[in-house]
Amino acid sequence: MELEVRHLRALCAIADTGSLHRAARQLGVAQPSLSTQLRRIEQELGGELFIRTRTGCRPTPLGRVVLSRARPLVAEMRSLVTEARAAAVDGLQLRIGSTASRALSGWLRRLRRGHQEPTLRMDVSANALLRMVADGQLDVAFVHEVEGCPLRIPDGLCLRVLVDREPQFVSLPADHPATARPVVHLSELAGDRWMVDETVDGEFDAVLRMLRAADLNPRVLHGDYHTTAALVATGEVVTVCQATCLPRPEMAVRRLHGDPLGVRLLLAARTETELDGVHPALAEAYDEVARQAPAYREWLAQRDARTPVPALP
Repeated sequence: MELEVRHLRALCAIADTGSLHRAARQLGVAQPSLSTQLRRIEQELGGELFIRTRTGCRPTPLGRVVLSRARPLVAEMRSLVTEARAAAVDGLQLRIGSTASRALSGWLRRLRRGHQEPTLRMDVSANALLRMVADGQLDVAFVHEVEGCPLRIPDGLCLRVLVDREPQFVSLPADHPATARPVVHLSELAGDRWMVDETVDGEFDAVLRMLRAADLNPRVLHGDYHTTAALVATGEVVTVCQATCLPRPEMAVRRLHGDPLGVRLLLAARTETELDGVHPALAEAYDEVARQAPAYREWLAQRDARTPVPALP
């Protein structure tokens, strides 16, 4: 006899109710039928799983071992059935995780056009999102890997590189003297306070490394994205920002001379098929926001102009 989920469900019922009679009633079968089934399971596993007494049943040591493995399997099967039924009624939802990006809205919009209904979980920690994909809590994650601070990629994940190296720019008050030119040298920001979100995996270390390489030792404050943007606008701090960031009347975005800091943009899933289903929409959305950002658009144009055209064979 080969063990099936129904056999494990029967063992759990006997243990939970402490009685063959009550377990049979819970399972909707006759007690003699359940007793016969239990004997066959014990023969298959090679030992008694329950001690039968006039007052009921209690697990043997072997029974406790089997139950410790059976319970999570039964619970997982119950969850699988519940989720499958919900998906059949409501439609399958694509569970997306992402670090911050202006490409998100365009990506979600394109997925909906393709008849996928995504849910979204945001997190500043790329490592946390990757673990959630590996654990089956998310289907796909779009994350940023800060240069010099490799992410911890769980075993079994498939990766797709969206952008091998996106330069990081600087966000500074609109009236800052350095905004007079399209490219800013770090030395021009030597007297400024910097603000960094240390909860972003690798960013704090990378920014400090960049500043030290330029022989700068400014005051570095800690703050989240919203606080940082507010303080940049009021002239309190400067900060690194994504190249796709848009300027505002009170805040300028400038390229950093020499591109001293970059990030790699990655898409992660458990299978290549899942990546194939979402990558084209994300690539289109990213290209859209990249071309909308003036400083990044200029950087891309200069990069493309420097890229040699392959000779014809």
